[in-house]
Amino acid sequence: MSGIVPQARSIVRPMLFNSYEFLFLFLPLTLFGFFSLSRISQAHAAGWLALTSLLFYGFWDATYVWLLLASITCNHGFGRWMNHAEVSGRPILKRRLLQGSIAANLALLAYFKYANFFIDNVNAVAGAHWSLEAIVLPMGISFFTFTQIAFLVDTHQGKVRECDFVHYVLFVTFFPHLIAGPVLHHKDMMPQFAKAITYRVNWQNVATGLLLLTLGLCKKTLWADSFAPYVTGIFDAVGDGASTPTLPTTYEAWAGALAYTLQIYFDFSGYTDMALGIALMFNIRLPVNFNSPYQATNIIEFWRRWHITLSTFLRDYLYIPLGGNRHGVARRHVNLLATMLLGGLWHGAGWTFVIWGGLHGLYLVVNHLWQSLLRRGLVAWPPGLLGRLLGVAITFVAVVTAWVFFRADSVPQALVLLKAMYCIEARSISFEAVTHGHLIEIVSMSGRDLSRLILLGLLWVWLLPNSANMVFRDRGAALTWVQLLGVCALLCVVIDRFGNYSPFLYFQF
Repeated sequence: MSGIVPQARSIVRPMLFNSYEFLFLFLPLTLFGFFSLSRISQAHAAGWLALTSLLFYGFWDATYVWLLLASITCNHGFGRWMNHAEVSGRPILKRRLLQGSIAANLALLAYFKYANFFIDNVNAVAGAHWSLEAIVLPMGISFFTFTQIAFLVDTHQGKVRECDFVHYVLFVTFFPHLIAGPVLHHKDMMPQFAKAITYRVNWQNVATGLLLLTLGLCKKTLWADSFAPYVTGIFDAVGDGASTPTLPTTYEAWAGALAYTLQIYFDFSGYTDMALGIALMFNIRLPVNFNSPYQATNIIEFWRRWHITLSTFLRDYLYIPLGGNRHGVARRHVNLLATMLLGGLWHGAGWTFVIWGGLHGLYLVVNHLWQSLLRRGLVAWPPGLLGRLLGVAITFVAVVTAWVFFRADSVPQALVLLKAMYCIEARSISFEAVTHGHLIEIVSMSGRDLSRLILLGLLWVWLLPNSANMVFRDRGAALTWVQLLGVCALLCVVIDRFGNYSPFLYFQF
């Protein structure tokens, strides 16, 4: 079964942050219009930003703007209805409205994202031949659906009072986060939209935002895209893993797995930096969504550092409602596994994603059991730096192993690579198999070049601090002219690498 259902992939190219039309047309015009209209009215400026965000989404496919607007209108209406039910003293109606609205959101997500996956599995089990017309997965549907579910739950809990429709549209559609997160909370964004200072040009924020945008573009174009050809070559050369797969050597399998591990790191970290930087230009602070996760000393810490807002969402709106750790150790472990399995399925309609989520669920259970043994003094762990280094190494190997399922097109393909990685079954892939039919860049990449690239990437992710932490460490310090010129020079280097269509990996989730 394919890791990503082919029918669910978008067939139209979205606007990318790493594109000429975004950097030289959309972003400058949006900034100019926002701050120009702010002099007339904050409401006009907010409306302009909401409109341009919808245009940003419509650049992918204008048809689905209506789906997005329908989702926004219905959820905003449900929120107002729940507030009215609370004021009128009707708690049962309020609870039913929450249940119905969440069910409607999940049904929409299930149709677009999982309908073909469900039918394919029914056909495989029952020998049937059911089919649907090709379903195009709306860009960002997982993110804007989860953002609005969080809004509905917060409304039910009495945390949401402000009901301005334009601000709500902007909360959901604000273009830096719309396609690939972070998952936002109403309480974090609405106060910013209401502040007068948001609508005044802050050149320090513009400069700092440009720095973050540039750092993100560097991660995407100079790092992530450099790993992409080799990742494609190794995984595609293995094929689907069925019948007579091509077997890589242990080195080739680890090189492919590590290359993807670094590709997705720099790709997602780069998008996060860009989203933070672009939002900051509009005086909006998005939550930090990425914090050097490969420096984590255990898998619990990893999930506090990787896709932080999604981890928080899964904890607050799934794990805790399931019972969390309130009903004993065994129940907590079941809840952890269920949460991570559903988190894996959220990433894509395929068994590879379910297994990836299940592996991380098992990792978390083992981690909790191990920490329990440590607290009771039943096991020992090296203190100080040695213990930290061992923790980072073990966690990293576990994460790399799980990434193989995340990237693979099928479970058999993943198993072929894992067998080669752990010396169970391996042999050399021919050079022709790796390079045939793929990007020409792979032809010129020797094993030594790739090893050097992987080593440099690992040094980056293990030794350097998170870019958002570096930038926001001293919020009062403005960029000097020398630093700003350096940022502009680096931006020119990045722009010179533009040309090939290179979407972010999280766009497909």
